[in-house]
Amino acid sequence: MNLEGGIADAIGRTPMVPLQRMFEGMPVQVYGKLEWMNPGGSSKDRPALFMLREAIRRGEITEETVIVESSSGNLAISLAQLCCMLGLRFICVVDPRTTESHKQIIRTLGGEIDLVTETDPATGEFLPARIRRVQELLSELPSAFWTNQYGNPDNYKAHAETTMREIAAQLASVDYLFCGVSSCGTIRGCQEYISSLDMNTKVIAVDAFGSVIFGGSKASRKLPGLGAGIRPGQYRDNVADQVIYVSDIDCIKACRDLVRTEGILAGASSGGVLAAVRKAAGTLPPGSVCAAILPDRGERYLSTVYNKEWVLHELGVDM
Repeated sequence: MNLEGGIADAIGRTPMVPLQRMFEGMPVQVYGKLEWMNPGGSSKDRPALFMLREAIRRGEITEETVIVESSSGNLAISLAQLCCMLGLRFICVVDPRTTESHKQIIRTLGGEIDLVTETDPATGEFLPARIRRVQELLSELPSAFWTNQYGNPDNYKAHAETTMREIAAQLASVDYLFCGVSSCGTIRGCQEYISSLDMNTKVIAVDAFGSVIFGGSKASRKLPGLGAGIRPGQYRDNVADQVIYVSDIDCIKACRDLVRTEGILAGASSGGVLAAVRKAAGTLPPGSVCAAILPDRGERYLSTVYNKEWVLHELGVDM
């Protein structure tokens, strides 16, 4: 049981590219960290590898283990990919917001889909209902192991060890880091790396309107990837210097502008991150260097973000 060689060795070391056309005329320099170039198509490859590798090292995962996780889609793909490599059974608990493309990829990689269709009665959110289903699976399957992206410290350690370390090496200086939040693993890992080296980088959290992570008012969200209906265990009060909220429409518009100006087809949360850069650009010191983590690729959102009919039906906007 090991995660060395093969597809595991292709995870990380993603490029950082200047987004000169999308932010032309703005007084800041913006660089996008193309996390969709990980083999599983998202930044979630990093914590998936780190969480599984460390659990194997501790003896918590053996050849008989069944891996269980709750995910909106991308982490499930990453875990399915690595469990396929290891020959382990993988069950992912998802909800109706997970796209058909995500579910099809998970199944193709040998993962099993466990769909939660009803929200949690107390909160009206899917996440608590998904976690409750995970707990049921753990009690039903004695050999099950929950990677637990919401509370496992190996999630954020993966980003401290790799994501922010790479960004710091790729750019001579980073004035602002724009990072989307959901489980808070990415932003916490990056923030801890920044603090450990006493860097001057300010961390800007990009959250969704309707998310409660930073105390916002709860509301429905159509797109997965940003925000959460409950505050995740990875959250810490000092995890960000500033929070910028974006809407589903903000995400979609920025995704489409990114394609039009840079030829980059990215996912919904990537659009959210770039929308936040736009909102902040006029308030930042001229010449500021901004790093934007773009979490996943856009092919998985062709039926939503890039679908005119879906946007009109779900959000009432004709694009």
